[in-house]
Amino acid sequence: MSQKIVIDPVTRIEGHLGIEVMLDQGKVKEAKCSGTLFRGFEIILKGRDPRDAQFLTQRVCGVCPIAHGIASTLNLDSAFGIADKIPDNGRIIRNLIFGSNFLQSHILHFYHLAALDYVDVTAVADYDGADPALHSIKDFISRGALEPFVPRYDGDYRFDKKTNRELVRHYVMALEMRKLAHEMLAIFGGKMPHTASIVPGGCTEPPTVDKITGFLWRLNRIREFVDNIYIPDVIAVAKKYSDHFQIGAGSGNFLSYGGFDLETQNPDYAKRKRFLAQGVLEQGKLKPLDASQITESVRNSWFDGPDAAHPGREDTVPNRKKSGAYTWIKTPRYQGKVFEVGPLSRVLVSYFAGVAPVKKIVDATLSELKADANALNSLLGRHGARALEAKLIADAMAGWVLELKPGEPVCAYYQLPDQAEGMGITEAPRGAVGHWIKIKDKKIDRYQLVVPTTWNASPKDEKGQPGPMEQALMNTTVKDPNHPFELVRVVRSFDPCLACAVHIINYQGTKVSELNFG
Repeated sequence: MSQKIVIDPVTRIEGHLGIEVMLDQGKVKEAKCSGTLFRGFEIILKGRDPRDAQFLTQRVCGVCPIAHGIASTLNLDSAFGIADKIPDNGRIIRNLIFGSNFLQSHILHFYHLAALDYVDVTAVADYDGADPALHSIKDFISRGALEPFVPRYDGDYRFDKKTNRELVRHYVMALEMRKLAHEMLAIFGGKMPHTASIVPGGCTEPPTVDKITGFLWRLNRIREFVDNIYIPDVIAVAKKYSDHFQIGAGSGNFLSYGGFDLETQNPDYAKRKRFLAQGVLEQGKLKPLDASQITESVRNSWFDGPDAAHPGREDTVPNRKKSGAYTWIKTPRYQGKVFEVGPLSRVLVSYFAGVAPVKKIVDATLSELKADANALNSLLGRHGARALEAKLIADAMAGWVLELKPGEPVCAYYQLPDQAEGMGITEAPRGAVGHWIKIKDKKIDRYQLVVPTTWNASPKDEKGQPGPMEQALMNTTVKDPNHPFELVRVVRSFDPCLACAVHIINYQGTKVSELNFG
């Protein structure tokens, strides 16, 4: 008998999104992802000074605002005709600000959002050792105040008590690492979130020896944490939950815009040399990225407009009463096909592109796990890719910061054009992020954002093709419909934007149980 499970919204994620699946004999046969909050940044931006864009679009997300700041400034660099004129200091400082936010976001995701699916925090309830971090958690338990660790789904905690306690200790340590990453960002960005120092032409903050030194010692502490704690913890989860390499496979198509500019001479972002490579990996075959092939559909979204419109030519027209729609998320596609974005996509595209540091660390990790590259298209593959990427970026930043040249320019001169169009594409921690602008009479005439969760949590398109997350949920076996931990594990592996309370109903619509996370 068919059975429906609705989790709306999913907890320990950012933003508001729900999932709905149909089970047949305990296995998911159909899945829907629904974004339940309309914000309308494209509408807010219309008619404003183009230079407002890199400030306002950072307000899209408080966790990864820098990605929008970078995408928006690349967009404006393009529209202003200065994409190939950014000084090296400006390029490097952008990368350092951006990388700091990447590290914070990746550490946040594993330890404070996803790890609690695998770590039993109650293991510290009878702890009698000397670690003050574990005693603080024990104190919470003794007072019956375990938030944000509970409520939670029961079942499938596989680590022994000693390992669980160690992982809880790492949870607390990760809070300090995130603080250090924020401090690194603030050295050149001024503040976090919503920095003001990333601007068209480069940055506003000049490098000094003191800033370089302060940045580097914080970075080296994070590098030690990534090498000695983060990656080993992810590998430990992968070994203990090795069956999860067979859960959560997506479409098998992966797209990356590339991230962290290594030069600015080429104004074409799809071809510019970047630390993480651009490209599309379609069923194991790597192809060059062609940004003109990106489209968005609104067939099953609460918007009006034509299907398969390029972001540079589409408008945002909300229609909450649209028949047949089930989400505020549009449906990005590349050449009409479903592509996953995110750390896994970046790592795979760079791996198949032969990027040496990526290939080396991926091969070493797969060897330790006794797996091949095909196993990466999975729930655990996404977690592993995110951890390895944290190391790759942190190690690269240690070199970039020493390339700064105090006393040299950080920003290029520009003039605001009367009429222009631009595109800015880069990679957010969660995946490919693109901004498109049309300027008319020195004002924003059209602005479009296509963000990572739009790709990954997209609904079915006009061809009936489910989005990447919907496909990843399909064929997942749910052991207990009252505690569908398998479903939230798959969703959280994408690090999407969701939050707050969990409701479960059966196929007739009768409530079985409710967990209130308010």
